[in-house]
Amino acid sequence: MRIAIAGGTGQAGAQAARAARERGHEVTLLARSEGVDLISGAGARDALEGADAVIDASGVRPGDDPTAFHEAVIRTLTTARPPLIVVLSIVNCDRASEYPLYGGKLAQERAVEKSGVPFTIARTTQFHEFAAQVYRMGTRGPLHFSPRMRTQPVAVREVGAHLVDLAEAAPAGRAADLGGPREESLLDMVRGYARASGAGRLVFPINLGGAFGGAQRDGSLLPGPDALRGTETFSEWLARVFPAR
Repeated sequence: MRIAIAGGTGQAGAQAARAARERGHEVTLLARSEGVDLISGAGARDALEGADAVIDASGVRPGDDPTAFHEAVIRTLTTARPPLIVVLSIVNCDRASEYPLYGGKLAQERAVEKSGVPFTIARTTQFHEFAAQVYRMGTRGPLHFSPRMRTQPVAVREVGAHLVDLAEAAPAGRAADLGGPREESLLDMVRGYARASGAGRLVFPINLGGAFGGAQRDGSLLPGPDALRGTETFSEWLARVFPAR
């Protein structure tokens, strides 16, 4: 089977590529580093030729408008009319679509639904690596801040395998959500990351305002009871990434 992966050099895309190759599939990476511009479409048609399935694990770059970015990528990927496109999205993005990243994911879903190409939408929760991202983004001089958020993080390598599972299967429309094995506090995750990575600095809690901040705190962004669950916990991920010396 030939699987083309948009964003195949990113976190989830790279893990999907790894899982696909381990299963004996032929993998084509759709990325600028591979001569494919997902926004303009340059190089995409040739790269998509003969693909049995396409995985869209593309991610926005700094300065991108998430909605415009994801809509453009879907246009590029569906122009070649692949037999199946699997879109990586975010659990309950429709409940917080005023936040640009979540709004962009919702626009991505709607674009593929209207494309006429057979599709599967794979919503997942944030990855364990989200703690490191928040730690970096929350840096203000010597201080670090983290929003209060109820989350159920999942291992990105399990997300990659899940995407390949869906690429191997028939189009499903909306697939079952995928979350981590248990609920976590984002603040505790960021503090745990700071300790395990050796940064060891204090991390102060903040409450983000608006509907998105409320959704972070009230559990609206958690997966439902019917969601699939990964197996690696955040603490197990920390121990794997930062083994005790």
